[in-house]
Amino acid sequence: MAAEMTAARSTRRRRGFFAAMWIGLALTVIAAAYPFVDHTLADHIQAGYPSYSVGEIDTAVTAYLAILSIVGGMGLIGWLGTLWAAKAGKRSTRWVATGVFAGALCIALAGLTVTDTSGDVGLAPAIGWLQMLPCLPGLLAVVMLWGRRQ
Repeated sequence: MAAEMTAARSTRRRRGFFAAMWIGLALTVIAAAYPFVDHTLADHIQAGYPSYSVGEIDTAVTAYLAILSIVGGMGLIGWLGTLWAAKAGKRSTRWVATGVFAGALCIALAGLTVTDTSGDVGLAPAIGWLQMLPCLPGLLAVVMLWGRRQ
């Protein structure tokens, strides 16, 4: 009876871990795609640099979109790599997940807090906070991994 309860608990924890991972992956896709469909970034740059021409704003937006695309791609690779490691039962999964989470958190915090030459944060706050969202299921997944008995 105790073995059955332990197995059921382990199965629930495993399902919860994979659910957190897939939710994080989905949030990363949303966070990466959002700046392409919203004008928040252009409006933010225009407010910070009112003397910029339309061409200069477009250039800045393009640069930010390139950076955000790279960050989003790195995020997808991190999620997929960690999912693969967990599914394959790799012993290094805890460390991979922790490293990916730490890197993602640092990048997201930088996007949220680093100021540019205008004195304002470089990334529009709405986009910066959106970049933080995937870190929540990432934290949950890491906690679940470290809490699991090996």
